[in-house]
Amino acid sequence: MSGNKLTVSDIARMVDHSLLRPTLTDPEFEEGIELVKKYRCATVMVAPYDVPKAVKSLEGTGIAVSTVVDFPHGSNLTQAKVYEAQLAMDNGAAHLDMVLAISRVVAGHYDYVEEDIRVVVEAGHARNVPVKVIFETCYLNDDQIVAACKISERAGADFVKTSTGYGPGGSTLEVVRLMRASCSPKVQVKPSGGIRTLDQVLEYRKAGASMIGTRATAAILDEAVLRQAEGALKELD
Repeated sequence: MSGNKLTVSDIARMVDHSLLRPTLTDPEFEEGIELVKKYRCATVMVAPYDVPKAVKSLEGTGIAVSTVVDFPHGSNLTQAKVYEAQLAMDNGAAHLDMVLAISRVVAGHYDYVEEDIRVVVEAGHARNVPVKVIFETCYLNDDQIVAACKISERAGADFVKTSTGYGPGGSTLEVVRLMRASCSPKVQVKPSGGIRTLDQVLEYRKAGASMIGTRATAAILDEAVLRQAEGALKELD
C-alpha cells in the first residue's frame, strides 16, 4: 500500500475516541459524542456507567460504543470480569476492552491469564461482541509481551492492545511491531496511550495497527482534512 492515497474516512475508521478521563464533565462528554459523529469514528470508548448514555446519543449513526472491563489494572476476580462484561453488553456496549491480569503475567501464571481472558471472550462472542485485551506493556518485558500475545490468541481475543493510557507509559512503535509479529493475522493490534498526531497514526498504521485509541481525535482528523485537501494524505513509504 506504500504511497497509496488515504482519505479522512480511512483514518477516522481507525479511531476509538477515548472519553475515559476520570474528571470528564458532562459538556466534555457531549462534545466528544459530537466529535465522533462529525468524523464518523469507528468507536467511542466510554466508562461503564456512561454506556447507556452513549448508546442513546449515537443511536442510528452506526458508530459503536466501546467500554472497558476491569480497568485499569485487571486485578479483579474472573467472575467479576464476566459480570462486568455482561452488564456492559446489556447496556448496549458493542466492543469490550478488558485489562489482562497484569501481575499474573509478570509472575508467569500464564494458565490463569489465559483462562481469565477466555471466559470474557466467550461471553463477548456469544453476543457477537469483539474483545480486545489490554496488556499495559510498560510493565512487561518483551518475552512477557510475546507470551501475552500468544495467550490472548489462544483464548480467542480479537485484538491485543498496548495500554490503558493511565499507566506510567503508553504505546511505542517497537512494541506494536513486536505485538504484530507475535500474533497471527486474525488478531488485530490496537495501540493507545500518547498518540496525539496524524503522523503518529500513520506510523502505527505502517507498523501493523488497525485501530488506535486516543483523546486527540480532533487534532488528528483536522490535520487529515487539511492534508486531504492538499492531496498529501497518503500511506507512509
